[in-house]
Parts: sequence; structure tokens; C-alpha cells
Amino acid sequence: MTALVNDTPFLTRLGWRAEALAWDAYEAWYKAKGIDAASDAAGALLRKLGPMTPVHEVARINMQRCFPEAAKPELDRLLGAMWESFGRLIGEMPHLSVFAGPEFDDRVEFIGRERLEAARDAGEALVIISMHHSNWEVAAAAISQTGLPCHITYRAANNPLIDQRISATRKGYGVKTLTAKGGDGAKALMQALKAGESVALMNDQKMNDGVEAPFFGHPSMTAPGPTRLAMRHGVKLVPLSVRRLGGVKFRVEAHEPIALSDDPDKSAAIIETVTRINQWVESEIRQAPEQWFWVHRRWAKSVYKQARQSKA
Repeated sequence: MTALVNDTPFLTRLGWRAEALAWDAYEAWYKAKGIDAASDAAGALLRKLGPMTPVHEVARINMQRCFPEAAKPELDRLLGAMWESFGRLIGEMPHLSVFAGPEFDDRVEFIGRERLEAARDAGEALVIISMHHSNWEVAAAAISQTGLPCHITYRAANNPLIDQRISATRKGYGVKTLTAKGGDGAKALMQALKAGESVALMNDQKMNDGVEAPFFGHPSMTAPGPTRLAMRHGVKLVPLSVRRLGGVKFRVEAHEPIALSDDPDKSAAIIETVTRINQWVESEIRQAPEQWFWVHRRWAKSVYKQARQSKA
């Protein structure tokens, strides 16, 4: 980390340090409030500010595409609730260490915990998938609570100083092994599975060089990595969901494993299994659409360009 910072141009380093100071101020501000008040305050703030951002329109287009029958007032309600949900996550981030101790059981209803604990006791590796729903950091905290050896993947922040702070937060609520996405990260995941350790990945975003599979009835490029890992190593593919029940209360569920396709055509088997994953993601979104983070571009750029042109 030090070498990376020192080898970077001065102005870039200056920008990183300024951003890190802003991050520290944000953490201190919400840390002082306590987790419940911080969640409420940040949720209310993002409900106001979120609709002013450029990605608000992306979220609206995504919702319209997934719920074409929804009228504008319903979409507006869902979008406002989505921003509040994301704001709550922001307010809760500085407090995530509370999920490392006995308070976890007070705030989290953990369904299917025994699935992960059975794998732990049997020395069985799993490929765990989750999604950007509610406060998705709670999923990693739940895995850590079981004691299951697990490599949890993450996308590194562009600013290495902030990335260092986020990693420290995650380790503070019990995550022992973080694996960055990318080529080196993929190798680390394969090595972990070979060693009998589990891996956890998000599987709800668009991946340009992924495989095409239906998502809400539309072809969508989807990451096949978790499916390939599970097939290659012959391990179960277990979905893990997080739902906010109100305030800072959650339900985490380790679901029944998703069946891996037995199609002898490997490419067809991957597409079939990825389609099953998308169907699970769809089901979770439909149950609480306001809790999914809708701002990611899930389809091709042309979809968003056409939607804006038709509106103009």
C-alpha cells in the first residue's frame, strides 16, 4: 500500500488524501450518532439527494423495464424507498462492528444458518452467491458468524486509502479473508476451493464479457464465474439473501442450493445454471424491489439511450 501511494503522481496522491479526510469526517459524523440514528439520518438524506443524481434516471429505466405495468406514482415511491435503503447502508457502515458480537442475534434473523455450519463441520467448500440488496454487508457478517472458512470477494475502491479503510471496517465485523476481484483474485478463489474453503461472490450485475441469460424477460449479460467455480470443483452453489425488516433489523437466509445443470454441453450447462441464478435474483427483487440497488446498468447501453430518446 505504501509503495503504491509513494509511486503515484503528487496531485493524484493529494486527491486521495483529500478524499480520505472526507471519508474520515463522514465516518466520525455517523459514528457519533449511534447505529439506529445514523441509519435514520442517512436514509432521510439520501431520499432527498438521490433523485438529483444522474444515476436516478438509470434506476428509473431499470424499474420500468422490469415492471412495465407500474404507474409513475408507484415507480416514484419505489425509487424514493430505494434511495432511503441505500442511505441507511451508508449510515450503518461505520457501525458494522456491532454485527461481530452478541448484538448480531438481536438485529439479524438468520434462516438456514445450519446449512453453512454443516458445511463448516464437514470441511465442505461452498460457492456462496449474494446480491446488492438491503445492507449487503450484513451477508458477509452472517457468513463470518458461522465460522465457515470463506474468501469474500470485493471490488477495490479506486482510492487505495479509502479501500484500506473499508477493508478494516469489514475485518472489524468478522471477515477474515477478503479477495479482490480480477485475475489474481480468481486464482485465489480456485486455490481456496481446492483447499476445501468456501468463496462468496455477488452475482446480480451486468458483466460485458459474461454469458447472455434472461433477466426479467430480457437478455442480459451475466457473470458466469460462480457457476464455473461450482461446476469445476463439484461444490454446492448456495444463494444468500438479506432483507431489511425495518430500521436496523434484518433477515438473512441461506437458501437451498441452486441445482447445477447436468447438460453434457458445458456452454449450455453454464447458461442454464446462470439462468437459474437470475431467476433467484428476480424472485428476491420482486419480494422487496425498493431494497435492490437499481442504479447499475443491467442491460446494453443502447437500452438506456433509446429510453432517454423516447422520453425526449
